[in-house]
Parts: sequence; structure tokens; C-alpha cells
Amino acid sequence: MREEVERRFREIAPAVDFCSLRLVEERDEHVSVRRGVAQPPVSSLDVGAMVTVVDGDGMGYGATSDLTLSGLRRALDRARDWARTARGRSVVDASRLEGMARSGEYATAVRRPWAEWSLAEKIDLLRAHSARLQRPRIEDWEAGLWYVEKQTMLVSADGGRIDQRFAYLAPVLSASANQGAETQTRTFGGLAYCRQGGLEVLEETGFHQDPETIAAEALELLAAPNCPSGTMDLLLAPDQMILQIHESIGHPLELDRILGDERNYAGRSFVTPDMFGRYRYGSELLNVSFDPTRAGELASYAFDDEGQPATREDIIRNGILLRALGGRVSQARSGIAGVANSRASSWNRPPIDRMANLNLEPGGSTLGEMIGAIEHGIYMKTNCSWSIDDSRNKFQFVCEWARLIERGRLTAVVKNPNYRGISATFWRGLKAVGAPDTVDLLGTPYCGKGEPNQAIAVGHASPPCLFSRVDVFGGA
Repeated sequence: MREEVERRFREIAPAVDFCSLRLVEERDEHVSVRRGVAQPPVSSLDVGAMVTVVDGDGMGYGATSDLTLSGLRRALDRARDWARTARGRSVVDASRLEGMARSGEYATAVRRPWAEWSLAEKIDLLRAHSARLQRPRIEDWEAGLWYVEKQTMLVSADGGRIDQRFAYLAPVLSASANQGAETQTRTFGGLAYCRQGGLEVLEETGFHQDPETIAAEALELLAAPNCPSGTMDLLLAPDQMILQIHESIGHPLELDRILGDERNYAGRSFVTPDMFGRYRYGSELLNVSFDPTRAGELASYAFDDEGQPATREDIIRNGILLRALGGRVSQARSGIAGVANSRASSWNRPPIDRMANLNLEPGGSTLGEMIGAIEHGIYMKTNCSWSIDDSRNKFQFVCEWARLIERGRLTAVVKNPNYRGISATFWRGLKAVGAPDTVDLLGTPYCGKGEPNQAIAVGHASPPCLFSRVDVFGGA
């Protein structure tokens, strides 16, 4: 199909300064067992194309699921009309934007294909995991798998072509315990243990080992006291660190947000253009990289959706803000160095500035050393709720599970742990970062942004991290 769509596109591409087509084919499959009962499997197929036209200084888009010659022609006509309408009215001269790479390809490394197991075998596995979650007072429990295969082809009218193939797997485990009016839930990292790959992801993430622990911790929370309130040291596990990185580093550094594009929907940013190269974002221990080239991470790729080659870049080094998360359009608008992160959630959305793999680089501390350094503090795992202002500055996050730390030792489990802070100062309190062997490769498939909304996969790798003097409190 791809070759035929490419042929049709090149046959009817208009005589303009630049013209491209991005074909997307995505297959999803959800399999789950809830309360011991296999749920109806859900599968979907979504196929369509986005065309981009640059005519003079204007740029326009057109999208279609009709991949016939006439369907593509209508999409191209719409894109050319929008490009002509945008002449003299755009914030950037589209004719001066860097063009796409001439050729390239990428494919997720898969050791055990999803098709290696039949549907019956997958359901049998999930039944077994579901049974391991079941306990007295566990009222709701689930084991599930979400698999996605995605192929994209980006071609230009002048002969360029980039092919990329992705495979994603997200395992799900959840147990909710109830007693009277009290309900507590523990999960397998929320949905954070999602990676590129095949069935090998289940072994790599510990999916087969965790059901009993999740059920036991849900029951443990029922009997636990509420999280105390006060200012104390805060140790965050990797499955909470990814939310901290995502909300208070990733979104504030998206360059289109800094330039004001998101202010009517998801808000703007406390970061301003003059901060790059000089602003102290965090302590000297804070090192953050943008790295779509990292194998296996959820948002790995070789080219973004505008055909720009992906490279690893330092975003924050020794606490100093260096580079924005902005693609070619935002870089041209602002003159600020960015990255190859123009990405679209599907064929019917244009690429915009998105996080991809945004990783907090490891330090040199063991988990035991960090715990041992705490006189009075708390260790929190797994995000369950978040709130952050429309400048991505003031935040309040809630975790599923926590343990107090007293005189360098983990002590009582507590429930409903909350903490809050201000992005502009919180990261300056970073006082220890886990060593390389403490790093978890995590992510989220549901990062939302843009008008109309685009939900997209984002990867975050992080070790546990220790922060000083954080406002901690309990809540229902």
C-alpha cells in the first residue's frame, strides 16, 4: 500500500515550493482480565495521510483517510489553499524552513513478536496474573496488555522518503482494596512500564514478579495511618520521578508553549526565552537529556514527523538550562536552539513541539545511601493524581504509596501521600541522584497537548532522586 500511495502522491503533487505526504498506519490491541473475567478483546486499525504544502512563505495542511487518487487530490487542494491563505500572515517564513532528510529508516528492535502468543495464550497469562492479585478485601483487580504497531512513511514530491516502524507494549496490573468507606489502590507503576518492543518487555519490566506485591501493598495501605504533614526530605522512586520530569521540566521547556501557542488551552510557561544558557533550573546534580536514539524507550525514533534527524541533546547540564524542546518551526520563530521533536499523534494532526524521550541522567548514589542520609523524610512511589498551574510552575502531586524515613531507616507505611512545590525552586533542592543501576526505563502513552488535542507517547528514564525541605501533607 505504501508504494502505491507514494506513486499516487507524486503523480498529483502540485508545483509549489515544497510538498510532502505523511502516511500513518496504526494497529492497537487491548487484552485484559478483570476480577477473573476475560474482557472482550479490543482491536483497531487506523490508516490515513497528512499532506503539507509550502507555497511562498505560507504553509498549509490537509488530511484524509481516502487514499485514492481523488482523495489525495482533495487533501492537496485544501493544503495548497491554506498555504496561499497563510501568505504574509504567518509567524515564520515557511520557505526558509530546513527541509526534510532525503532518506532514512527506523525500526523498533523486537526479540519476541506479539504474534508469538495466540490470543488464548495471552488471556491464560492474564488469568493467572489476575488470580495472583485476588485476596480477601481486594474488591477490584485487573491484569492487561496494550500493544500497538505503527508504521509511518514520510515522502516529499522531490524524491525524499523516510520509513519508520514502531512496536509498543504497555502491561497493566491493578488491585483496589476496600474496608468500609476506605479504598486504596496499587498499580504496576500506573501505566509507566510501557516500552518499545515485543513480549520481552514483560520480563524486562518485572511484570511476572509483581502481582502479589501489588495486592499486598493495597491491603497494607488500608491499615496504614495517613501521611503526616510537614517540611521534610523527599525521596521519589522512578515511577514518580517521571511525572515530576514530565510536568515541571518537559512541558515548561516546549518552545511553542514558551512562545505562547498553548496559552488558551494548556497554558504557557514560567520559562522565558532569555533564560537559555544562563538560568539555574536546578542544583548541580540536575542533568537532563533529550534522547530519541535510546533503544527500547517509549518515544524512540530516528526522525521526527517533519523529517528532521533525531540526535541526543543536553537540555539541562549541571543545573543550567541550555536548550529548548522546540522543532524547526519554533526554532525559526525564536532563534533558540531546539531539538528534532515536531511530532503528531496521528495522520489527522499536524506536527507540533512535543517531548520525546526526556531523561534525567544518573548520579552516583545507591538507594540505600540516599535513605541513610535522611534524618526525617519520606519515600514515595507511583503517581495517582497531579495538579499544576497554567505556567507549569506551582504543582501538587499525589502518590499511591509511601514510607516514612527516620534516622536513616525506612519505617511505617503511610497512605494518601501528597507533596507540593514550585518548579522554579524545587529542582534546586535536588541533593542526591541514583546511580546508573537504579535507573528505570518508563513512559506515558497519554501526554495531551494541542488544539485539537493530541495524545502521544513520551518516554522518561530516571533514577530515584532525593530533594530537601519539601512541603509534604496527607489527604483523602
